[in-house]
Amino acid sequence: MSGELREECGVYGVLGQPGALLMTYQGLFALQHRGQEAAGLAYLYDGDVVLQKGPGLVTEALHLQDLPSDVDTAIGHVRYSTKGASTPDNVQPLMARTRFGPLALGHNGTLTNQRVLKEELERRGAVFQSTSDSEVLAHLIAHAEGTSVIAAVETAVKRLEGGFAYLVLTTSAMLGVRDPHGIRPLVLGERDGHYILTSETCALDATGGHFIREVEPGEMVVVDAMGVKSTRLWDPADHAPAFCSFEMVYFARPDSIFREVGVHDARRKLGQELAREHPARGDVVVGVPDSSTPSAMGFSEVSGIPFDLGLVKNRYVGRTFIQPEADMRESAVSMKLSAVRSVVHGKNVVLIDDSLVRGTTSRHIVQLLRRAGALSVHMRIASPPYRRACHYGIDTSRVSELAAARWDLEETRREVGADSLQYLSEAGLERALGPGGWCMACFGRPYPVPIDETDEMQARKEAAHVAPR
Repeated sequence: MSGELREECGVYGVLGQPGALLMTYQGLFALQHRGQEAAGLAYLYDGDVVLQKGPGLVTEALHLQDLPSDVDTAIGHVRYSTKGASTPDNVQPLMARTRFGPLALGHNGTLTNQRVLKEELERRGAVFQSTSDSEVLAHLIAHAEGTSVIAAVETAVKRLEGGFAYLVLTTSAMLGVRDPHGIRPLVLGERDGHYILTSETCALDATGGHFIREVEPGEMVVVDAMGVKSTRLWDPADHAPAFCSFEMVYFARPDSIFREVGVHDARRKLGQELAREHPARGDVVVGVPDSSTPSAMGFSEVSGIPFDLGLVKNRYVGRTFIQPEADMRESAVSMKLSAVRSVVHGKNVVLIDDSLVRGTTSRHIVQLLRRAGALSVHMRIASPPYRRACHYGIDTSRVSELAAARWDLEETRREVGADSLQYLSEAGLERALGPGGWCMACFGRPYPVPIDETDEMQARKEAAHVAPR
């Protein structure tokens, strides 16, 4: 994917493990691809919940030398802003002091009913310190009836709608909750008998943890000194599974595993399906690094066209979809990628990208290959056209920015400057990923969760007023 989307966030937490702060720091480092705008830690110390957080990468925001060494419980968060501006007040974990004691929470995803809930809470006297939808849960917990914080969290979470995975840290427990459709990921692991909750299995591998299982859609997991307890907060019969297909296409690290499928293997199959559906004549197959490389390998295997590293990534430039402004994204792309002239010069290049969202960086990459001497560039996209905004944690709120909503296939080809352009079909995506249970709303399928009517009306208005090309 040529750097055009902004991800939601990543979470990591461990309870009862000596050296928890270092583990959580390392876990967040492994999840850095999920958010590069800010990072934070919340940990138990001397009977209280303490925060350290700040803007930037994990290594910039968090300073281990300033933290106590005798901490055994912590949660952490890496962030890209979806709902809520990029301001210090919105950096997570967020903290609240309630009648149950202090608590901290980290959130991956977006609440579709946050506007309604926030207005209700403000009428009841709640004062919000941030503009993030994540703070809604903290206020719901504080206002919930019940005699324990666990009961309050359970009551509060049941009022949420959307795609979300929450970690909540109290003075005696760590809780993980996943939305009833399982749109956003959350996994359970352990190390030395101590339990870990995190967004991806790659963070378990990075911290010496072992994967136990995914937190089920609609499940609340409570980890305390007694072990792990599980509660299903929503009836599975009322909520069909709808895991975000874009996690498999682009967002997740290739060494992560979801639904017993390795992300790398799934992306390789995407490329294989793409080659069967849309063959191309070429001399070399080139993938946009890094997330498209497995798909390019799969395309090469089926087509018989050799795969080579025709594009090189500068490892010291972050993923460009994280940049909050368009000019920043395009500038980052210019610094991030370069063509290998010896691979593409005088060649007909089959360029594999995992998605085409806005199209601006796709155009840049095609130009890059032509300047390096490519005779032709045939672009193949290992996912269907990205047609609609995501309301569950990926920041594509403006339909007018989406290439597939603005132009037909031929117009998009001209915009990016490729000699030919084809997308993988929805059926091909499903064949590669396996049996159903995927959210594919961004590709035109129905939204699995009702969305805020004002958001949808705005999206339709934008789509209707896109100037024809």
